[in-house]
Amino acid sequence: MKGLGGHVSVAYKDLCLFLDVQLPVGFKMPKFDLYDGYEDSVAHLRGFCSKMRGAGGKDELLMAYFSYSLSGAALEWYTRQDHSRWYTWDDLAQAFTRHFQYNIKIVLDRLSLTKIEKKPSESFIEYGFRWREQAARVNSPMGESKMVESFLQALEPIYFGYLISAIGKSFNEVVKIGGMVEEGIKSSKIMSHQSNYPRHSE
Repeated sequence: MKGLGGHVSVAYKDLCLFLDVQLPVGFKMPKFDLYDGYEDSVAHLRGFCSKMRGAGGKDELLMAYFSYSLSGAALEWYTRQDHSRWYTWDDLAQAFTRHFQYNIKIVLDRLSLTKIEKKPSESFIEYGFRWREQAARVNSPMGESKMVESFLQALEPIYFGYLISAIGKSFNEVVKIGGMVEEGIKSSKIMSHQSNYPRHSE
């Protein structure tokens, strides 16, 4: 089969990178946290390996199914690699961390935390947990009240409008209230007229 534009083959044997790899009998593929290339790459490798314990640590299985844990820029990077140079899992892991190591070196400041937006694919509670994980990487640790203030500044206007009154509560309480607001929006009990809730000035 000719490739697109005569250059890229879309034949199954060319698209499937590890044709001969088979999962062990009874192994159930875990649900992975997808890595998009913008967070700690080493932390992702740890999480992936932990979830693939049932594969028995076999290099070929880890390498074959690593792409299942990737999305966006990270998945694009993976598909463009010369996989013939990866003889072991360590080869893949080293190449992966070298390419995305800049995410480990980035030290967030408080202003950058206010730029972390909720992804369309995640719930408010998932967003809150992800935001707090990033807040823990800030060089100068924040107290609970400062963390809540920074989190509120990162919110979309509809959420900010309802959660501004939550200042003084714990971060977990704020996230819980945000989850309730989200459910209210989904059920139309809360109208999502963002223009009614101007974004807090920074």
